Amino acid sequence: MSIVVIYLAYLLTGAGLTLVVGRVLSGYGRVYLLDALDGNDKAAEGISKLHVVAFYLLALGFVALSMRATGEALTARQAIQLLAAKVGELLLVLGALYLASIALLGRLRRRLRMQSGPAAEAPPAQAAAQARRTQPAQALWRPAPRKVTR
Repeated sequence: MSIVVIYLAYLLTGAGLTLVVGRVLSGYGRVYLLDALDGNDKAAEGISKLHVVAFYLLALGFVALSMRATGEALTARQAIQLLAAKVGELLLVLGALYLASIALLGRLRRRLRMQSGPAAEAPPAQAAAQARRTQPAQALWRPAPRKVTR
């Protein structure tokens, strides 16, 4: 079996899986952002699109870089094993990227909630805890200050 056939099968499988996971991330990430942005549809859509484009670039970049394989003549068994190993690597990377995206959206949501202040419907204990915080909310684009330990 030709290595070119394996490359094409891996490329099509990798691109298809990436698109499916990206669409799921786009749809549910947008809903999550709508909640975090208090219904601001344009902001949620914009952040979601930027987020999904970054996901696609990372995932498809991995697909392109992991296409290398040694050897030219493969038996059918070797070809299936190679394709399964490549798809398995891709699934692990897509899973890691998906979890990283969820963590990023969660962090963004917490930061937005801190900036908006205590909500009117927050329980009194939560509102008091938020009022005791002395740190000002940070801008979304600035990293958090690092604590220096000596």
